[in-house]
Amino acid sequence: MAGLKTYKILIIAILFTGLASCFSDGYAQVLPNLQNDFAAYQQSNLREKLFVHINKNFYESGEILWFKVYCVDAANNKPLGLSKVAYIELIDGNHTPVVQTMVALKDGSGSGSVFLPFSLNSGHFIFRAYTSWMKNFDPGYFFQSRVTVFNPRKPVAEATPVTSGIDIQFFPEGGHLVQGLSSKVAFKMIGSDGKGVAGNGVVVTSHGDTAVKFSALKFGMGSFMFTPKVGESYRALVKINNQVLTKDLPHIDESGYVLQVTDEGSQWKVHIQSSGDDRSKPVYLMLHNNYSIKQAEEVHLDQQGSATVMISKSKPDEGISYITLFDAQRPVCERMIFKRPTGKLLINARADQPVYETRKKVNIAISASDESNQSPAADLSVSVFRADGLQDTDPGHISGYLWLRAALKGNIESPDYYLENTDKQADEALDNLLLSQGWTQFDWSKVTAGIAPKFKFLPEYTGPIITGRVTDITNNKLVAGLTAYLTINGNPQKLYVAQSDSTGRVLFNVQNFYGPHELVAQANGTVDSIYRIDIQTPFAEAVAGGRLAPLDLNPDARKMLLENSVNMQVQNIFSGDQVKQFYKPAIDSTWFFGQPGKSYKLDDYTRFTTMEEVLREYVVSIGVAKHQGKFVIHMFDGDRLIGDPLVLIDGVPVFDADKLFKWDPLKIKRLDMVTHDYLYGPDLFHGIMSFTTYKDDGASFEIDPHAVVLDYDGLQQERKFYSPVYDSDAPRNSTIPDFRTALYWNPNVNTDANGKSSLSFYTSDKAGRYVGIIEGITADGKSGSKVFTFEVKK
Repeated sequence: MAGLKTYKILIIAILFTGLASCFSDGYAQVLPNLQNDFAAYQQSNLREKLFVHINKNFYESGEILWFKVYCVDAANNKPLGLSKVAYIELIDGNHTPVVQTMVALKDGSGSGSVFLPFSLNSGHFIFRAYTSWMKNFDPGYFFQSRVTVFNPRKPVAEATPVTSGIDIQFFPEGGHLVQGLSSKVAFKMIGSDGKGVAGNGVVVTSHGDTAVKFSALKFGMGSFMFTPKVGESYRALVKINNQVLTKDLPHIDESGYVLQVTDEGSQWKVHIQSSGDDRSKPVYLMLHNNYSIKQAEEVHLDQQGSATVMISKSKPDEGISYITLFDAQRPVCERMIFKRPTGKLLINARADQPVYETRKKVNIAISASDESNQSPAADLSVSVFRADGLQDTDPGHISGYLWLRAALKGNIESPDYYLENTDKQADEALDNLLLSQGWTQFDWSKVTAGIAPKFKFLPEYTGPIITGRVTDITNNKLVAGLTAYLTINGNPQKLYVAQSDSTGRVLFNVQNFYGPHELVAQANGTVDSIYRIDIQTPFAEAVAGGRLAPLDLNPDARKMLLENSVNMQVQNIFSGDQVKQFYKPAIDSTWFFGQPGKSYKLDDYTRFTTMEEVLREYVVSIGVAKHQGKFVIHMFDGDRLIGDPLVLIDGVPVFDADKLFKWDPLKIKRLDMVTHDYLYGPDLFHGIMSFTTYKDDGASFEIDPHAVVLDYDGLQQERKFYSPVYDSDAPRNSTIPDFRTALYWNPNVNTDANGKSSLSFYTSDKAGRYVGIIEGITADGKSGSKVFTFEVKK
């Protein structure tokens, strides 16, 4: 990929000089230095965003959850091929991962599935997705979506009414309340289910006098103007569902800066106020987004401590931008603004009939165009399922997620609302959303302190990176500069060699690694017998906070769940084998050293009973000797002695030749040899001798006692979605029941040069209203979605 080299340079060759020194150069240099150093800092912070299309959001245990991952550049929402692995987790209400898996990404997308085991409790779960590179940043920016699982073997208790658990927060615009200065204050009121609640309230003084009244506008959020008085304290009394809650307002500073942004049509007006003693000193305003500065000004306050800056709406890129105000030492105010995207992917889809009988063919015609009525190629995913009252038929879609949710921490209720509506109420609701997000993703303390960004996790741009730690078992200290060997048992065996860094960390960049395997990690036990290599989990340790409300099921829902449970069990009985079919990934079956120089199939020769006889009698290019009572093998390249070769048994290095000579040669099927020096990673091998057993698993060979052996799951193999075909009377009249409620899933639907595509599938035996959801994106970052419906009647 053309841009991959650029991304590598940005990640590896990070250069940051710091901002702290710029403030000693005098006010004239503050703004230029601030611009230059911030630009350098941002350019070294390439970010990814993930959106995941999940085929539905309510499941029975025993069902399969299907998903597609879209990976984009956070700066422009264009598909990004940097990472080749996405990590998927299902997290329960205790913030514990209960399912973890990895899926392959190619050119910015990938797909997979999760079997929901019967060990799961009934309840809500967080579906979380991220890349290795994203682990360097706040986990609050990982993709998250709520899914619900009902386990008929673990029924849900009757829910009790929730009378508390409402979270009320206040957010002064710009970040601060200052005595005597007027500010807009946003608020949000969140229920125990994570959604906004309607309510109203008053701000009262310490004497009980009303200072201001307020009420929620949309999704539990709103705002009000407020001027705190000198020497006064305030609290809010909020009435929600006939319950009055008390909440203190944020701390009120005696002096400082406040910032207010208003929409003036074609531009934003930024009004700055200060009550401090340093009004004569300039302040610096920066507008930035997408890793670049769009406007920067040195601002001088008037005698009243005020100033106004106008920002044209043509300046920032589409999406979220950040307005940050600095004094000569630090950032003092910050807030977000949003420019709605004009580029859209407009998807149309319809079924060829509004109503179908059971076991009938459904044809869906799809077309895609942009806002200019052009027909760009679009990468789409399509899900069709029964809307039975348990499913959310209008979940968050790709555009709302990429433009808003992915840039903001915490749950954003109905982000698509802010894109699809442009009236006055929607504009005000959008501003409340931005105001109630607090400070942004930038850690200004590090920027202004001149601390360069440090990245613990590398992007996996060729495949999974298996990470280990090397320790000295005598003192438990980390060891640098040690050569480590990792074998992945399988067909074929894979060997990787790496060297530990200054922190004792060793990275094995593996490829074509699919499915569960046994790993063997070791050092050269004949030289480094006191060292141990421990393999680390590839999944993120931190789990973002947030509450999951208990599962509340009314009698109608419980009746529906009983029917769905029967449907699922019937499907698993009659179609269990079909849902266990997988696509076989294309895997390179050659050894890391390529084609061997010489090969010996031992059955073609006399089968000697000792390994010494085998190697002495007919294996050429080696010499067998004993030194101080121990066997030694020498490799020759022609007549030239090159040294002791690397010996492998089923891909596992054997550093003690005596162990090889104790091995039963009747268990050996094949010997492959490289008879010249071979450089592999940090190691130079003086030839290679690779023995393969009949079982090809090395199970009966004694592994070094200091080696670490463990089970490890690689990338998941792609499961085939089961969709029966009823194109003749025989299957149509079959008595085998078809109780599918998820009729169709296809993560790889692509439109042609005319923006067209089509697909077809068959209905099942289950009548009802069915919903199709399409998500998609183009190569230039335009995203869109479409929802369509049809009926199935018996």
